[in-house]
Amino acid sequence: MRRRDFVKAAVVSAAAWPFAARAQQLAMPVIGFMSARGPGESMNLVSAFRRGLREAGFIEGQNVIIAFRWAEGHLDLLPTLAKELIDLRVSVLFAGGGSPSAFAAKAATQTIPVVFSAVVDPVAAGLVASLNRPGGNVTGMSFTAPEVVAKNTQLLKELVPGAGIIAYLVNPSSSGAELFRQEAERNAAALGIKARVLNASTEHDLDEGFASLTQMGAGGLVVSSDSFLDSRHEHIAALSARYRIPAILTGREFVLTGGLMSYGPSLPDSYRRAALYVGRILKGDKAADLPVMQPEKYDLVINQKTAKALGLTIPSGVLAIADEVIE
Repeated sequence: MRRRDFVKAAVVSAAAWPFAARAQQLAMPVIGFMSARGPGESMNLVSAFRRGLREAGFIEGQNVIIAFRWAEGHLDLLPTLAKELIDLRVSVLFAGGGSPSAFAAKAATQTIPVVFSAVVDPVAAGLVASLNRPGGNVTGMSFTAPEVVAKNTQLLKELVPGAGIIAYLVNPSSSGAELFRQEAERNAAALGIKARVLNASTEHDLDEGFASLTQMGAGGLVVSSDSFLDSRHEHIAALSARYRIPAILTGREFVLTGGLMSYGPSLPDSYRRAALYVGRILKGDKAADLPVMQPEKYDLVINQKTAKALGLTIPSGVLAIADEVIE
């Protein structure tokens, strides 16, 4: 081959590489990953999601692509983010961050499979027809409020045995608000204490709610799992410290940012198992035939430094069952 012809062939070949790579990528299935959370607070969740995909036989960049969209606590953006992913013609849409994300995904498509994570009572919420046979194009992981409310109430009673009143914080617009309220009152009564349920759907509500805790004589606070309240865990931790109120949330992030304690279904495990469903759907399973999963792993995380600042001694029995203790 003459040198000029060789150079020409090399240039054509080099120019073709980007198109070949793009064509190869376009042949891969695309997973739409939308969340009510932000990317910074979700690094461990994304890692767990990728781990689940690997278990299912899918590795990002090799045989699957993930397109991420983050609402960062701005729930009004979720419908727009869902539409963006639908327009990308994703093969599966994963909705993380609770019921608002799941509802936005379901409203955006009736044909593309949707897998959600951590939704309280998805049947009562109207996301699925039943847990065993979801029907439609939506399935995922449920969040069991009764067990969590009961355990959190018990933990607070052990931390503050003299408490006669425990407050419960709920977002009234959450799909699981009424169930949480019922469980709060039932579990408090079972322990011989009074329940005071506070509503909060804005940061102003949070400020007013905490200011009222001292006046009502609350010995502690249980915060319900909700995308808005979860996204304000740093603010809640700061308010808990300011008003010296022992508080329990469901997410580990609360404890890492100075909160006292968290107990609830493991979110990383929820994302990992949701990714297993995404993998099954990519292999041909139908969302309608995949039962809604129940949590298998629960995490108890304690911040000893915060406990000391609040003048609390964590009982040895509670420390013994903790999955993680932050000194």
